[in-house]
Amino acid sequence: MQAEDGDGDGAEGYQTGSSAPAADNRVLERALGGQIRLLRRRLDLSVADLAGASGISVGMMSKIENGQISPSLKTVQALAGALSVPVSSLFASVEERQDCSFVAAGHGLSMERRGTKAGHGYQLLGHLLRGDIVVEPYMISLDEQAQPHTSFSHAGIELLYMIEGEVEYRHGGEVYTLRPGDTMMFDSSAQHGPERLLRHPIRYLSIIVYPREFS
Repeated sequence: MQAEDGDGDGAEGYQTGSSAPAADNRVLERALGGQIRLLRRRLDLSVADLAGASGISVGMMSKIENGQISPSLKTVQALAGALSVPVSSLFASVEERQDCSFVAAGHGLSMERRGTKAGHGYQLLGHLLRGDIVVEPYMISLDEQAQPHTSFSHAGIELLYMIEGEVEYRHGGEVYTLRPGDTMMFDSSAQHGPERLLRHPIRYLSIIVYPREFS
């Protein structure tokens, strides 16, 4: 792949073609903000409650929790006092490593999900514990005893990639025929699932993406 035209030299001028935003360089700020948010919610405090107790504005409080600014040491001390924790505890997650998951071929974790009773086999191919987004990649296998199941519905976006076999797959009011190499991506809040199993064995990759819920 050749570098595309752009400002700057070397690595700075190289582009991959992805439209994903660049990695966030505010690692410390994001870790600090996330820890403050976690502690605040544990105490059942609103953003306004913690801002008032710390003597800062609600706007600044929101920017701190979202990792958009670097608060002064005085502000960090005030936040720790309002949360009744030592200052060091606000930086507890700073040194946590970035997640990476590796699964060797054929060693995905077998999972039981809603389609299991209909004979749908699920192997989880990876799992990350941190981040704002949850990504669940599954290898799904349907044998000759498997039954159609079209009432799946859950939050997020789902991508299917057909590996072998042939199915008619329903999404809402539409039905699509999927053959090896076909890809389908959809809003997974609508009811969906394989409606007719046309050719066995059937295997497809399912990747589900949705926002992580923070307690």
